[in-house]
Amino acid sequence: MEKPTVTMNKSLRMNSRDKAVLMRTPFMAALNGEALVKMLNAVSITSVPARHVIFREGTEADHFYCVLSGYVRLYRLNREGREADIRVCTPGDTFAECLIYGDDVYRFNAQTAENTTLARFDIRTTRQLAEQEPAIARAIMSCLSHHLLTTMDCVANDRLHTAPQRVAEYLLKSCPVDGGSASVRLPFQKSLLAGMLGLAPEALSRAFSSLRRVGVTVRGRIIQIGDVNALRDV
Repeated sequence: MEKPTVTMNKSLRMNSRDKAVLMRTPFMAALNGEALVKMLNAVSITSVPARHVIFREGTEADHFYCVLSGYVRLYRLNREGREADIRVCTPGDTFAECLIYGDDVYRFNAQTAENTTLARFDIRTTRQLAEQEPAIARAIMSCLSHHLLTTMDCVANDRLHTAPQRVAEYLLKSCPVDGGSASVRLPFQKSLLAGMLGLAPEALSRAFSSLRRVGVTVRGRIIQIGDVNALRDV
């Protein structure tokens, strides 16, 4: 059950770990000098508890965000309350920056999956800084281009691969070894993984069942892979 929209806490200071995560984002990594200083001065850090709504679809868009720790689920709701996952944002991911030059309202809902630390940027301030600093404008465009290409890859993956193949691909990317047996611990609940892969929870369960034939077994969040090479051939 989701909790009410949370009031952001602006009093947190950015520690060295949070700054390192922020600086690895495509947006901030493209900046240096005065442009970087201006953006760092414009950011605020907030801590949000698990399962709290950051913003709702249709509300005024005043900030975009970067996940510094934890996970954020982006999704839409239809009139009947059915949910459609759009994306799961992990540490280093930014979201809602498409609204810097887009609509004035959020086009989706954002909810924390666990205790999460966010960097947030005021959209109006960022737009003004982009007009003053060409480097910031270029960084925004680069970030938007990255998201567009990622979205295209996601759409193609959904259309070209079966559910078991999507799960296999995720496990292989998370796998610590290139061959033999391995163990992968999911960083979040399987329901969140289902949304990330564009699957209903029951479709994810069927996909895991299908992968038993190549030695994949599931115990809670721990996924045992009997033969990495066999999984690669799915």
